[in-house]
Amino acid sequence: MCESQPLLPMGQSDVPNSSPVKLYCSRCEDLYNPKSSRHAIIDGAYFGTSFHNILFQVYPAMLPPKSQRRFEPRVFGFKVHAAAALARWQSEQRENMKDRLRAVKLETGFEEEDEELEEDEEDEDMVEEGVEGAAVQL
Repeated sequence: MCESQPLLPMGQSDVPNSSPVKLYCSRCEDLYNPKSSRHAIIDGAYFGTSFHNILFQVYPAMLPPKSQRRFEPRVFGFKVHAAAALARWQSEQRENMKDRLRAVKLETGFEEEDEELEEDEEDEDMVEEGVEGAAVQL
């Protein structure tokens, strides 16, 4: 989903010994628990709550483009029901917001990703058509 975006260390508090370090994804703007148990002993206050913000202010070229893709939880390849409904609602709200911004002629910054998503959907449609055509030829 985040195309192997490197994660940054982040604390949830600036007070020492209150919480271990977490990992921040700057593409999806989400926090993750580290897999390694040795990270559990590192205090999050060492990095603080603003490390990633300061890093991107000093090095703005390192800031990745934001992603529109949402995490879709799956069990054995099938979407989890309640989260899928929430994701559909959020997608609908995002589309409504983009429509409102286009109506007042404000640049949304989502145009490039919209084009990529449309191309991906077209590719998937072509693959599905190719599979159906192959079955008919047999």
